[in-house]
Amino acid sequence: MMRPPRSVLVVVTRRIGDVLLATPLIRSIKQAWPDTNLDALVFDGTQGALTGNVDIRAVRAVPERPGWMPHLGLVARLWRRYDMALSLLAGDRPTLYTWIAGRWRAGLLVDSPDQRWKRLLLDRWVAFDDLNTHTVRMHLALAREIGITPLGRVIASSRPEDERQVERLLSGNVRPVAVLHAYPKFNYKMWRADAWIEVARWLDARGFRVVLSGGADEAERKYVNALAGNMPPGTLNAAGELTLGASACLVSRARIYVGTDTAMTHIAAAAGVPTVALFGPSNPVKWGPWPKDQPVDVNPWRRCGSQRAGNVTLLQGTESCIPCMLEGCERNIASFSDCLQRLPPEKVIAEIESMVHPD
Repeated sequence: MMRPPRSVLVVVTRRIGDVLLATPLIRSIKQAWPDTNLDALVFDGTQGALTGNVDIRAVRAVPERPGWMPHLGLVARLWRRYDMALSLLAGDRPTLYTWIAGRWRAGLLVDSPDQRWKRLLLDRWVAFDDLNTHTVRMHLALAREIGITPLGRVIASSRPEDERQVERLLSGNVRPVAVLHAYPKFNYKMWRADAWIEVARWLDARGFRVVLSGGADEAERKYVNALAGNMPPGTLNAAGELTLGASACLVSRARIYVGTDTAMTHIAAAAGVPTVALFGPSNPVKWGPWPKDQPVDVNPWRRCGSQRAGNVTLLQGTESCIPCMLEGCERNIASFSDCLQRLPPEKVIAEIESMVHPD
């Protein structure tokens, strides 16, 4: 690679989990080029994943569906502003943002005839693998392309005020904390409410303080509030009460974390907390939580079967179709997945017990 650039823009316009899984590449860049000004371009609503991240100078946010005038304004502000721009997604829009922003560009591209026109927009590109390469490793392929050492640490950042939020929440608590994150936004990633309640009662009976995490979205708060009403006395309901950074602080204090395929599960795994991740139709090779201290040269997960890597246990059902990599059994995000709905709480409890009381 050339000498260190003065400025770099990392483009990752997708969901919060995608932004979190971009932080190993961001850390790699900053460690290799400490004097480089590093910015990120993300979708509005996902920037909380980078709040407090010491590797980032600024986070630029764009709406998922911007109007023409705001979009033109963004293009004008980005035009050739950066020495280097990197697209961590293979789509048209992030690749165009990268071309607009960077005087030198690299990115991920699908290597197919109908996508090859995007090679004209980039100085370097890496073939995007959506099946057999974990998202962290896919991003880090760009580190090698620009000649820097890839580092595999997912960074869940926070601020001092986030720590203070958690101190207030847990004030007076002397019991080990078990964090449950039950709401995954999409139904096809959801486990049964009665199963969560059974797990919570088991944890409470064994001396844990159960804490429910969740975001401020109205549907999420409504779901978690209903769940909390059937939880053991003393359960703390933090849904909608904490920033994403404060939620990361909360999870970092947990003795055990249980969650579905969500950004919070990625945070728990990155923090080194014993984590039980419940996976249904999603491909764990691509989207499984990245364990703390995971080597960058191997995927942590196989496609099929319950398994453990580092501080994370990934549980799947036993149906032969797992993982189908589709959005629920009715093929839409509002439908549920039988493989998760049928996952017995006894199986989850057994894994929790093996992680908090190892032989």
